[in-house]
Amino acid sequence: MADVFPPEKRSEIMRKVKSKRNESTEMRLITFFKANKIKGWRRNYPLPGKPDFVFPKLKIAIFADGCFWHGHDCRNTRPEQNKDYWAKKRERNVRRDLEVTETLSCKGWNVVRIWECEIKKVRFEEKLNTLY
Repeated sequence: MADVFPPEKRSEIMRKVKSKRNESTEMRLITFFKANKIKGWRRNYPLPGKPDFVFPKLKIAIFADGCFWHGHDCRNTRPEQNKDYWAKKRERNVRRDLEVTETLSCKGWNVVRIWECEIKKVRFEEKLNTLY
């Protein structure tokens, strides 16, 4: 399906779209924490990379990474238009994720990255169960 806006207008529209956190995946994790009586987690904790959840006492930082934005190829979704831009965007995100993980690890934090597809299919529990 062709875009109904010319490229300049589409760019203007997309620049105005700002992230408001990925509520659906984060809410599933919150539900999991509550159902399993897991306590001590915090959100909006001031750490590099802005982890979605942090367990300060245990020094665990959890990131709920969107598959498309963070380079997971579970669905093979690739935009047909502006391929180079999106490929570079994903590459930058992947590089930044590696840097953030390394920075936190060097500071003694255990970093857990959970893919969006794992959360949707409830496959993230194994990663979290190894922490306790």
